[in-house]
Amino acid sequence: MEQDVVGPGVLGQGAGRRAGVLPPGGQIRRLQLAGVAGPVGRARDFARRALTDWEWLPGRTEEQRAVAEDVLLLVSELVTNACLHAGGPTELALRCTEERLRVEVSDRNPEPPHPRTPHRAARPGGHGLHIVARLARAWGTSPTPHGKTVWLEVAAAR
Repeated sequence: MEQDVVGPGVLGQGAGRRAGVLPPGGQIRRLQLAGVAGPVGRARDFARRALTDWEWLPGRTEEQRAVAEDVLLLVSELVTNACLHAGGPTELALRCTEERLRVEVSDRNPEPPHPRTPHRAARPGGHGLHIVARLARAWGTSPTPHGKTVWLEVAAAR
């Protein structure tokens, strides 16, 4: 189920765009992923539609395009990690304001993720959280009553 939340808890129908058009407080979009087939592709497509609506894509500058493509990669990494290490994702939430985008992926496993150490770039696998740490402004985990949420933040390209 896809859902837009505009401002503090108000449902919207695709309302809100980029700076100057986003509602006060920004916009939240949620995608339920529990039990769906192909969650990584669905999450990436959902994020691409949101970024297009918020005018992050196609982007007016090369930097804007690069930031948006990084966001799509980061969404894929968080959802993939939930699939591989946490029993599968339950929800993707995108929280966009004029200043930043917050990506949240929830799952039912309460254990926080840990980057593989030592990180060896030539070894297959184990790169997801290193990519997240490199591309995101900040990232972390928050416990939930039914597991955890792994989140990251990216600054809006100007």
